[in-house]
Amino acid sequence: MTKIWATLLKPQAWIAKVLLVVIVVGIFSLGFLDYLQPIKSYLDSDELAFKIGETRFSAYLVIKAAITIVTLFWLTGIFSEFGEKRIKSIKGIKASNKALITKAFQIFVYFFGFIIGLDVLGIDLTALAIFSGAIGIGIGFGLQKITSNFTSGLILLFEKSIKNDDLIELADGTYGFVRHTGARYTLIETFDGKEIMIPNEDFITSRVTNWTFSNSKGRVEINIGVSYESDIEKAMELILQAAKEHPRCVEDPEPTCFLEEFADSSVNFKLFFWVADVTEGRFEPKSDVMRNIWKKFKQHDITIPYPQRDLHIKNAEIFK
Repeated sequence: MTKIWATLLKPQAWIAKVLLVVIVVGIFSLGFLDYLQPIKSYLDSDELAFKIGETRFSAYLVIKAAITIVTLFWLTGIFSEFGEKRIKSIKGIKASNKALITKAFQIFVYFFGFIIGLDVLGIDLTALAIFSGAIGIGIGFGLQKITSNFTSGLILLFEKSIKNDDLIELADGTYGFVRHTGARYTLIETFDGKEIMIPNEDFITSRVTNWTFSNSKGRVEINIGVSYESDIEKAMELILQAAKEHPRCVEDPEPTCFLEEFADSSVNFKLFFWVADVTEGRFEPKSDVMRNIWKKFKQHDITIPYPQRDLHIKNAEIFK
């Protein structure tokens, strides 16, 4: 149902647009030539009218309001879409600035259309003063989240803390690229192809990790354990060599390896190395370096242990 209304208020096909132009022009032409005067008089009669306070409402006013609202939505939607395309085609402006200009333009267009609609309908807002309190409370509760998300979207655009194509990670584990920042939501494309629409408010009130905010470097961490019989110094040297040999490993900061702990079955090391562009992924270089470490350990007789347990039997004579 929502999709049907959206199609009526903002048609996409050019045939539908032409048809709407013909209908609107035809209605206004018939009204201007007084061909619709008998119908207007009947719909505006007292039998089909009612009053709220000092304001009179009739079937004619309701139909006129419906036609005017649909027409204004249609015109403002088309004009807003046209302006958005023109703004996006401007070269030399950052994508975040284009999005900000587009939002300001859309706000202006719809506000201007709202004012025109009130003027066409001949509605005096002072006549509705007795309902202003109730309407204000209703709108406040009903649009609370929408207003919050819209305001959060503007804050994100002004701060430029999150931009299109940034790699981000949310507190709930959502991980992916920013593809679009709208008035209500931000579109995230995950690595498995999902497109998740996150409310803009979540980026303001929750913790967000932006992997590409100031630079695109990313750190890769690998844990390795070797047996107690192995040459520890040689093992550390081979681990660093395996990282430095990878083509995506950067020299600054250089790879580092630390002896982390003497565990139950192994001596554990922790390797850190950096890749230049984290958006290209971290799992592939991690996998490549781990395979290279495995090969080097094999060549130099360094073993990676598995958990072992020694069994000591007391009074072994009873088993003889």
